[in-house]
Amino acid sequence: MSILYGLIFIFAFAIVCSLIFSLILRFTSVQESSLQYVITALSFLGLFGGGFLSGGKRKERGWLIGGLTGLVYSLIVFFFQFLGYDRLFTAEQFIYYTCYILIAMMGGILGVNISGNSRTA
Repeated sequence: MSILYGLIFIFAFAIVCSLIFSLILRFTSVQESSLQYVITALSFLGLFGGGFLSGGKRKERGWLIGGLTGLVYSLIVFFFQFLGYDRLFTAEQFIYYTCYILIAMMGGILGVNISGNSRTA
């Protein structure tokens, strides 16, 4: 269940960022290529936040819960791309999504440690 909260956060964050960037691109003279690194950084931030939320909700095994959150996100995007556009991941995308999984793992670890463990020794 905690993975679902993380996924909802990731997709909601992506929708809000997409709306903001589409408005920027539509109503200014900014080109998409000039925003590439900002969009990538916000993608990493979104995955970190999703992993953080998942780990914080679960309160144990943050690396696993965060990693699963990143993996499920990557699989959803992969299936959307494969089934919708009949394309596999490119090598560059594979590297990005591997990094997304690792970032979500780090978020999960931090989420568990910041939320505190309710178990006592």
